[in-house]
Amino acid sequence: MKREPRPLSARQEAVMAVVRSWIIEHGPTIREIGARVGLSSTSSVAYQLA
Repeated sequence: MKREPRPLSARQEAVMAVVRSWIIEHGPTIREIGARVGLSSTSSVAYQLA
């Protein structure tokens, strides 16, 4: 049986906002993601992300 996730607390939401912001500013490029998972086509990586 799968449990429903609990909602995040205000503090957890604030932490997640900081993490999301950092990822947007410094996160990996599509090419870097592809290299790590063995995909050479950036369109294949974009498809998987979508």
